[in-house]
Amino acid sequence: MKQLLTSVFLLLSLLSFSQNATITGVILNEKNLPVGDINVSITGTSIGNATDNSGFYKIIVPANELLELKFSAIGYETIIIKNLKLANNQIFELNPVIKSTIEEFKPIEIDAIRDNELRGITKIKPAIIRNMIGAQPGVENLLKSLPSISSNNELSTQYNVRGGNFDENLVYINEIEVYRPFLIRSGQQEGLSIVNSDLVRDVKFSAGGFQARYGDKLSSVLDIEYRRPTQFAAGIDASLLGVSSYVEGTAFAKALTATLGVRYRDNSLFVNSRETEAITIPRFFDAQTHLTYQLSPKFELSFLGNIAINDYEFEPLTSQTNFGTVNDAQALIIDYDGQENDRYETYFGAIKASYDVNNNLNVRLISSVYHTQEQEYYDILARYSIGRPNTDIGGSDLGEVDFTTSIGSELDHGRNNLDALITTAQLKSTYTIPSSKKNKDVIDASIKFNKEDIRDRLREYTVIDSAGFSVRPPLPEFRNQQPYFSYTAPLVPFESARADNDITIDRVQAFIQYSSRGYLGDHETFWNAGIRSHTWTVAGDGVDSNTQTVFSPRAQFAIKPYWKKTDMLFRLSGGLYHQPPFYRELRDQQGTVQPQVEAQKSVHIVLGNDWSFNWSSKKDEIRPFKLTTEVYYKDLWDVNTYTLENVRLRYRANNNATAYAYGIETRMNGEFIKGTESWISLAYMRTQENLDNRGFIDRPTDQRLKAAFLFQDYVPTIPNLRAYLNMVYSTGLPGGSPSYADPYDFQFRLKDYFRADLGVQLELVGPNKVARDESWLANFTELSIGAQIYNIFNYENQISNLWVRDVASQAQYAVPVRLTPRVFNIRLLARL
Repeated sequence: MKQLLTSVFLLLSLLSFSQNATITGVILNEKNLPVGDINVSITGTSIGNATDNSGFYKIIVPANELLELKFSAIGYETIIIKNLKLANNQIFELNPVIKSTIEEFKPIEIDAIRDNELRGITKIKPAIIRNMIGAQPGVENLLKSLPSISSNNELSTQYNVRGGNFDENLVYINEIEVYRPFLIRSGQQEGLSIVNSDLVRDVKFSAGGFQARYGDKLSSVLDIEYRRPTQFAAGIDASLLGVSSYVEGTAFAKALTATLGVRYRDNSLFVNSRETEAITIPRFFDAQTHLTYQLSPKFELSFLGNIAINDYEFEPLTSQTNFGTVNDAQALIIDYDGQENDRYETYFGAIKASYDVNNNLNVRLISSVYHTQEQEYYDILARYSIGRPNTDIGGSDLGEVDFTTSIGSELDHGRNNLDALITTAQLKSTYTIPSSKKNKDVIDASIKFNKEDIRDRLREYTVIDSAGFSVRPPLPEFRNQQPYFSYTAPLVPFESARADNDITIDRVQAFIQYSSRGYLGDHETFWNAGIRSHTWTVAGDGVDSNTQTVFSPRAQFAIKPYWKKTDMLFRLSGGLYHQPPFYRELRDQQGTVQPQVEAQKSVHIVLGNDWSFNWSSKKDEIRPFKLTTEVYYKDLWDVNTYTLENVRLRYRANNNATAYAYGIETRMNGEFIKGTESWISLAYMRTQENLDNRGFIDRPTDQRLKAAFLFQDYVPTIPNLRAYLNMVYSTGLPGGSPSYADPYDFQFRLKDYFRADLGVQLELVGPNKVARDESWLANFTELSIGAQIYNIFNYENQISNLWVRDVASQAQYAVPVRLTPRVFNIRLLARL
């Protein structure tokens, strides 16, 4: 392996001494917005390329020759640069402004046909991500407003896609797969997203039917690209929840670009607003950097690094939760002793070498290392009583408990440690086949090696006592009839897990795919076909080594008919998808590793339609809109079922189920308010599973209906005073039953989820407010202050139920575990 990597680096270094130069830059329009799909070419040659969605382009040209550079596209004026002569290895940056030949106001180009739409990929603008409000800000916060995504925990960055779970989503940054910590069990412990939105240039998301070039997961792909700065810039975003800042710039004639982002967050504002009175210190820190260095016009090195340190200290004191109805009001009062101390440290570094063999062939070598050290220590004794609160509205003791009907206690103990090291080496290539101007054919291929070294120590138990009687697990061979009859089962904890695992997993992955974009008559078409292979071996102390291999063929087809009055695009995609088990999926509910666990398997079929249209309320005001609709079906087998505890998944690790998911979803986005982008999402989804052929029941992610509304607005007379509203409604998820319950005997749903977050921001400097040259404000490109209200309607959302027992009546009470209430925040945003 080392010899292969050394040989590749030597080859790339030798090839980099050819006589070439580089022309690069970003193309903007009159509104200073980036323009994609602009053809960049050298007249009289086959040298050329097109700008991406962020307006960026780069071409390799011969050195020491007179060249004519041409920028052209339908609907834009042609720009020609003559008599251009570059020295060997010179990097020439040119950022032209290209003018539209269509006289209409169109700041948001929703109707343009891009590769993203053809491939069924949703693209999100970074500016919306940075401005949109959410309790957990960032990319994931905005994703939750899309129709295909569900999440009922505002403090978590994890999400479910079309019936899948948290572990079924791929996340890439600059083509590098990134990972989450393993042990986190609660959203309030998660801290910061791995994606730093201050550094983001491009966001792409696919909810299913994705290409073979992406990895082996069952649900979705989030593809992030960090930007490359062209000049010095810096910014800071501060609020009562923490601060994030970044600085970026270039050096050595712009051959070196560097971006550094640092974030600190303290979730005390949210955690301390909940029903449990506690001493809580939830503090999270991370630092990320992205460096690129152009060694020659053809050879570039880049580095992506991240350090994250999450500390969560929790010392609960007391809590009172009122539940039930007005006529049958109940209250759970808990007094606590003990504390929880969790720490998650992750270190990630990746080096990427990119070599342009010529204008048609690019080769990349990517190597990464991910190291996580995680600790969960807790001993918490909870003494509880169930009573009836006073419901006399006029009384002075409204809500206070007058009478206690039952008492009990619960002791939770944990000493969990995990140390994981994941190393990766990958060789990728992209070859554009020389063809006519009407066709663009591309071949992508890759081979990837992974080694995962996991050391895990699991120690957990729960002891429950009710009125002096120790409560035993609900074992079928014993029946608990205390206090009237003695209990004869062995004295064991109510729940217990104990394991020591030292495991290695070796993986070899490869793919090849062919993409073609051209025409069928006058109709624009795109198709893509590819296949992936994945071989993995599980080995370790006390386990039998096991090797498995799977193959995943996938395909896509899209056509944009040439209709003069209607602008529509149709897509069909699907294939066979596998998810070879990661470490968490190999570990059963007792913590024991099961190396024979097979890959979960699924067939995806996705049919989509994009309808782009303009709406006009005035003769001089045209607003673009796009309505996207998708229908999908997923058939799954060898399913690894699980139970869900807040955000922790505990797998049964036995591939004992089949499942299915189907649904329809639609999203309309456009300029509901002139000059802003907003959208409305609607979705219906059904997913069920069949365990051991006992019949189909709802999966934990069966979220039937969802409606989301993301809205931007401003005061017409004060355009620099802007409002951002993020609102989500969805029907309740299954998951309110006890974790130990047989799902066939206990189907329970949580209440419907509804949340609305509102932010108001006053731009002192920005696109809508220009500072005078002589003012100190002229030093800023953006400066704003604002206020935020989370959960503005103070709706009591529920994440799960806490089940408590009344030994006298033999009853169990489902006490709701609620999420955060209404919270206020202030925010300052500044950019140089």
